Amino acid sequence: MFLFVVFALIALAAAVGVITSRKPVYSALFLLLNFATLAALYIMVEAQFLAAVQIIVYAGAVIVLFLFVVMLIGGGELDDIGGRNKKFLARLTWPRGIALVLGLGLLVAVGYGLLSGQLMTATNDAAAFGQGSVQAIAAVLYTDYALPFELASILLLVGMIGAVALAQPPKKD
Repeated sequence: MFLFVVFALIALAAAVGVITSRKPVYSALFLLLNFATLAALYIMVEAQFLAAVQIIVYAGAVIVLFLFVVMLIGGGELDDIGGRNKKFLARLTWPRGIALVLGLGLLVAVGYGLLSGQLMTATNDAAAFGQGSVQAIAAVLYTDYALPFELASILLLVGMIGAVALAQPPKKD
């Protein structure tokens, strides 16, 4: 339980670092740290396959893609869009207000779930631990979700081809 809390706090700190960092490269590195701590949390709940996918797909491929895009468009410091010197209420537009209300609602819901004990129920069912195994996930992925899996792979292929096409310099006539 102690390690779970430590990794959860590191994940939260990394998530805050992603949001508050002014340099996109630092944000991507904070995101990498967040993905790594989430993989550690997956291992603690005995979902080894999800931990491996978290490292291979997200920490590997997605972060490399983010860093590629950041380096392609320039990785300088972000502009101060909202104006940090302005007062908070003056910068509060309706999308930010909705996001603030939804974020506070989520915080209240999670706090209520933790305090009431609904989120801390433990199960000793052996079948629950088998659901995170490679065999259980593969059985569901390649039977019930075969078409969405293949459509997602085609979507990723189209995105990759588009990124390569956009990265090429324009041809001179």
